[in-house]
Amino acid sequence: MAPTGTSARAAALCFTAALSTAAAIASASAMVGGAQPAADGAGRSVVMILGSYGTACTATAIARDLLLTAAHCVEPDADYKLVDMERREPALKDIARIERDPLFDLKRLLGHLATADVAVVKLGQPLPAKIPPVPLDDATQPVAVGDAFVVAGYGVTVRGDGRTGGTVRAATLVATGQPGTLQIRLFDPRSRGENAGLGACAGDSGAPVFRDNGENLAVIGVVSWSTGPKLSAGCGGLTGVTPLVRYRAWIVETARALGSPLAP
Repeated sequence: MAPTGTSARAAALCFTAALSTAAAIASASAMVGGAQPAADGAGRSVVMILGSYGTACTATAIARDLLLTAAHCVEPDADYKLVDMERREPALKDIARIERDPLFDLKRLLGHLATADVAVVKLGQPLPAKIPPVPLDDATQPVAVGDAFVVAGYGVTVRGDGRTGGTVRAATLVATGQPGTLQIRLFDPRSRGENAGLGACAGDSGAPVFRDNGENLAVIGVVSWSTGPKLSAGCGGLTGVTPLVRYRAWIVETARALGSPLAP
């Protein structure tokens, strides 16, 4: 299983994207397997962040000036910017502060072991009104095999080609294996991980995994890694998710400490 990125330093599903290519990113596509663009619905609250090592990841608005992403997307020794898609040519906006869960262990992630792969990003300015924050799932309903979730991210449609990433796309995937509080594995119900199908790829690290509560969407986890078909390296097989249930209290407390309180 490969983490969801292409940077050797981040080892995440973050595709390599030079900051000077922002205009090209705006017209590209995302998520392998033919996932559809999602400018509305699940995609409304999803944004892209770029790192100074040339990586790009997905994040979710959980308050007007606060994002949720994967810890492996935001290294302590790198600088990060929010990609502002409001203009004809995307602009880069400042990030004020980044907090990674103190239990996150990159070595465990690289060893394909569960870890606290979650981070909170404080923005320099509030997000525009067209990007509404979404709530965290209340964690009262455990995930069961066959449960359906929506994943929305800015990742590539062609593995290894960063030019095909940059437009938010969404796919409905279902839980497989033995979902628990440490890790959840999702696959395309049509291909079941045996053949290439819908799934996260480079650039989708940190992407939200939504539960549809009927009236609204709530975030139950973030994307951490992917595989190709039959557990091969790549994308289009399994999408690995770090569920928030063990880390929800840390996220809520960190948001409060950053001046952007969430619902408890």
